[in-house]
Amino acid sequence: MTKKVRITILVENTAESPGLLAEHGLAYWIEVGSQCILFDTGQGGVLVINAYRLGISLSRVDAVVLSHGHYDHTGGLADALRGNRPNAIYAHPGAMKPKFARNKDRTSREIGIPCFCEQAVERRRDQLVLTEKPTSISSGLMVTGPVPRVTDFEDTGGPFFLDAQCAKPDPLVDDQAVFFDSTEGTAVLLGCAHAGVINTLRYVRQLTDERPIHAVLGGMHLGGASAQRLKRTIDELREMNIHRLGPAHCTGRAATAALWDALPGRCVPCHVGTQVEFDLFAPSTIGAQL
Repeated sequence: MTKKVRITILVENTAESPGLLAEHGLAYWIEVGSQCILFDTGQGGVLVINAYRLGISLSRVDAVVLSHGHYDHTGGLADALRGNRPNAIYAHPGAMKPKFARNKDRTSREIGIPCFCEQAVERRRDQLVLTEKPTSISSGLMVTGPVPRVTDFEDTGGPFFLDAQCAKPDPLVDDQAVFFDSTEGTAVLLGCAHAGVINTLRYVRQLTDERPIHAVLGGMHLGGASAQRLKRTIDELREMNIHRLGPAHCTGRAATAALWDALPGRCVPCHVGTQVEFDLFAPSTIGAQL
């Protein structure tokens, strides 16, 4: 019997169904057979409420994966780590470092993992798996680890720093994505793609022996992208012949509209409550190649 991968969006900037709440952030609930994985946790304001209203019990979580260390992806960690589960927390070590953004008036604001969430992780230090390279999460699901920066038109997407004085730029080496091999091609789940969405997809193809990418869902951090960067991103996505594209969260309204316009019939909604299913390709060969 083919194993199903079911993905439910628990947190996103938009919600369109009665009773569900939106916030600036992202979280996916991933079910692979009997295994349950939480990929990112949003800011923490709506995770528990949305899970309850969608009939999802966070107490079933087997693993938590962090795409990177910003507050809008880690703020719900304390709630996710209550009880006797999960069994593992996957994150790059850079996700735990202090993170700051520069304001327009040249002051700074802290945007890293909230201290109480960091403390929750510290209490489970023995369950922390540091993803400094491609790492298997469960049967068939992988996290990329750090993504090589190879394009000449992508950057981290903002004035991000490792210090409050904004003297040390944050390269966001902790940025990573989740991917798996479906029967229709590779599916990729993005957090914010601070490494660049095209860099990320190229790396996933490299890791999967150039297997076609069928679906890409999540944040692409194109809100402040130049017209040139947006055009080159769209050109690359078109060339990759991706069949299902769900721009979300930090992609930005203008960029999302441009993607829907440029790739008709391929873009799909990706808001709170969205559910998508894939047939997991079996036997998966991804883990054996890494």
